Amino acid sequence: MTGPDLKLSACALAVHDVDEALGFYRDVLGFEVRGDTGSAGVRRVSVGPPSQPDVRILLQPPGSGPGVSPTDRQTIQDLLSKGLLGHLVFVTDNCDAAFEHIEATGAEVMQEPVDRPDGTRDCAFLDPSGNTLRFTQPRQATP
Repeated sequence: MTGPDLKLSACALAVHDVDEALGFYRDVLGFEVRGDTGSAGVRRVSVGPPSQPDVRILLQPPGSGPGVSPTDRQTIQDLLSKGLLGHLVFVTDNCDAAFEHIEATGAEVMQEPVDRPDGTRDCAFLDPSGNTLRFTQPRQATP
């Protein structure tokens, strides 16, 4: 039995400071701003890679959804501070060039480029809020 054709449209990422996160995703990674809204005193900005106009990453304060208690909000904030919440993986055609570009901006390096047993090459950084961002270069096809 075949299921429906599903595609990711959007995901949410908790960030300590929306403006700081926006600067990183827009100015360092080159993402486009797809929306900048606010309601009930909470600002949310959506960004995405220019090559994927249908994908949005929503940058929002931790625990900003309705019904989140102050205690839960603090727990979420604490987990975010430890780098234990957000994790995004991006595909690149040149892991080393991506690493050099992002490292040159002063972003916190988690892992320098390394070759994996499956033939991929990847590296990782933390965004300003402590979310893990991994950049993976797929195995080169052999002729």
